[in-house]
Amino acid sequence: MLKKFQRHLNTNFPQLKNKKLLLAVSGGIDSMVLMHLFQQLLYDISIAHCNFQLRGNESDGDEMLVKKICQDGYIPYFITSFDTEKYSRDNKLSIQLAARKLRYDWFHELLAENQLDYLVTAHHLDDNVETFLINFIRGTGLEGLSGIPSQNGNIIRPLLPFSRLEIENYALENKIQWREDSSNASDKYFRNKLRHDIVPILKELNTGFLDSFQNTLNYLQQAESLVNDASKLVYEKVVVEKENQLEIHLKPLLEYQNYKAYLFQWLRGYGFTSWNDVYDLVQAQSGKRVFSETHVLLKDRTILLLYPKNKYDAQTVYKIEKEQSNLNFPLNLVFSKAINISLNGNHTIFVDADKVQFPLELRKWQEGDYFYPVGMNGKKKLSKYFKDEKYSLLDKENQWLLCSNDQIVWVIGKRADNRYIAHETTQQLLKIELK
Repeated sequence: MLKKFQRHLNTNFPQLKNKKLLLAVSGGIDSMVLMHLFQQLLYDISIAHCNFQLRGNESDGDEMLVKKICQDGYIPYFITSFDTEKYSRDNKLSIQLAARKLRYDWFHELLAENQLDYLVTAHHLDDNVETFLINFIRGTGLEGLSGIPSQNGNIIRPLLPFSRLEIENYALENKIQWREDSSNASDKYFRNKLRHDIVPILKELNTGFLDSFQNTLNYLQQAESLVNDASKLVYEKVVVEKENQLEIHLKPLLEYQNYKAYLFQWLRGYGFTSWNDVYDLVQAQSGKRVFSETHVLLKDRTILLLYPKNKYDAQTVYKIEKEQSNLNFPLNLVFSKAINISLNGNHTIFVDADKVQFPLELRKWQEGDYFYPVGMNGKKKLSKYFKDEKYSLLDKENQWLLCSNDQIVWVIGKRADNRYIAHETTQQLLKIELK
């Protein structure tokens, strides 16, 4: 196995040579073999071990073994303990997810603090089979059937081509010490039920099951690569990126019969789960929305707009007192006395200080709002102004109003109200700037 492992590293991970590697070592057979292999090949390694305090003395025994092997081999090591159950309760996560987040957060801290180049984990071929089956049973797209990636950023998984049996044989041949995790024997966890009950049947039905699985995985990964390539090409024709939002133009999108697949590819990273609602949005009326935890997808005439959720409530009103010289959130507004009127513009207006009533208010628009736009005769409904100015629905949502006694003083960044604007005869000038 050592020679096979060395060829695998030379072919697929040549960048690891002469780099500083952090190996995640639990004390179990997989990670202890991983450590032994890298030791034999004289790589520059350090060891990271987490004690999750979930199995009492057994967890402490794992820690002691890892510590002893590192000390005997003069290998640098890092050990930490977590109150995993408390973290799980406090963050409303399962024990498995809590442990995963705790360890990976710590691993990344170690990489940064100690200037280490790569994190190496001991995931192997049987782990890949189990992950494939879990995703398949729960329902997934092509990505979920493509297996655990051999590299994800600076995380490397060099044991993926090796089976659990190969690892066990290597451990026995080389008299490697390891610790058995008693929780692996329990069928309480979904993964363990697959490991104990389902995978053995598959191996019995096909003695070459793992080889067949590896071949299938390779085909799926190639198919995923084709999908990603096609997705990028169509993205360039259909999607326009603007600051922190995406515009998905529906006319060119609907030229593709499989447009739903493209929407899934582009939007899956934004936390959406109600995919039928996302797909229905294409034919929905303008103004319809679908929400994820972090983003909004909005149908606006001939486009879908994707943008982050506002951090503020649209009904919130921010008050500006007379003595205030500035407002920092949600906009940066600066108020100051002025002697002369310079040119009013989109980001600066001069108002008659005697006409405004404090506290001024900053709010979003409401149905029925109207104002007297500078440069126009009479009043105009804000909804009509938005239409004439070709506001998108998102533009309307993002527009702030500065008001005095619930009357609009300034459609901020756009147009001032003629009732409050300063003139040459104005006695007290108030300058308002949008920074």
